[in-house]
Amino acid sequence: MRSASRSVLNTTFHSDASRLPSGPGAYILLIEIQTNVTVRLPRRPDAVLVPGRYLYCGSAGGPGGIKARVARHMRAAKTVRWHVDQVTTTGKVFGAWVFPGGLECELVAALSALPVPIPGFGSSDCRRCTSHLLAWPDGQRMSFESLLSTK
Repeated sequence: MRSASRSVLNTTFHSDASRLPSGPGAYILLIEIQTNVTVRLPRRPDAVLVPGRYLYCGSAGGPGGIKARVARHMRAAKTVRWHVDQVTTTGKVFGAWVFPGGLECELVAALSALPVPIPGFGSSDCRRCTSHLLAWPDGQRMSFESLLSTK
């Protein structure tokens, strides 16, 4: 991906995973939680996410690619395997912006103006990013907010 911020501006929001590409790439999940969620990360104190909107930047390179990974994130009933599963099993995943061939760290960099609610979340194997989970505060304008179709 040449310019993550430019790609974010030119992508479409997908609320249905069945139409996503099955190749490798990166994605940004839009998750909303209505109640406090206690998050447990290995070798760190528990953290609490307060109600609100969150963006999770992830990648998919395995079988089924982006389509399979985002579909899994959108299912509420699943085994908690990754950090983000603690949030997606409690909150609501509205959908994702996808970036075939993209890199999750470039997406995090493009969204760097957003607050980091939990350092180390989804980035325990990443030396570049503080977190792959970002808070999207009410009133915070995003250049791709018009693509949002959560109703």
